[in-house]
Amino acid sequence: MKLHSVKKYLYILGGSISLALGVIGIFLPVLPTTPFLLLAAFCYLRGSKKMYDWLLSHKVFGPYIYNYMTYKAVTRKTKKVILTTMWLILTISTILVPILHIRIFLLASGIGVTIHILTLKTIENEDLQNLKPSFEEGTAGSGYKQPECK
Repeated sequence: MKLHSVKKYLYILGGSISLALGVIGIFLPVLPTTPFLLLAAFCYLRGSKKMYDWLLSHKVFGPYIYNYMTYKAVTRKTKKVILTTMWLILTISTILVPILHIRIFLLASGIGVTIHILTLKTIENEDLQNLKPSFEEGTAGSGYKQPECK
């Protein structure tokens, strides 16, 4: 087996593990979702164009990864869903876990993630829907207008 094939399969394996951890991170507040999804995209890009295209065209993960990679932004709705879900799960976890150190860790993690999410730029859904190729004077080729991020 060639070294290129081994690297390809290792990237696919790494991407799949990262994707699985990212999905688990949706439900476990202390496991970060975004870095694992971005790592999965990175690995799939190098290991399998088919897997990379599948991930970016995925109904749930695709727009989220694309907006984050392209604009360093998420939609207002995404921010609300992330924060609501995270704090709901953190609250339930804090109630169920009797150990004070773990409760403090959960609270600190929640505050850290909340700060990160709130500092991301916000991209509005209307801006995403209005992206059209722009052929501005002086540009070489076509491109897409960057949406307004707040």
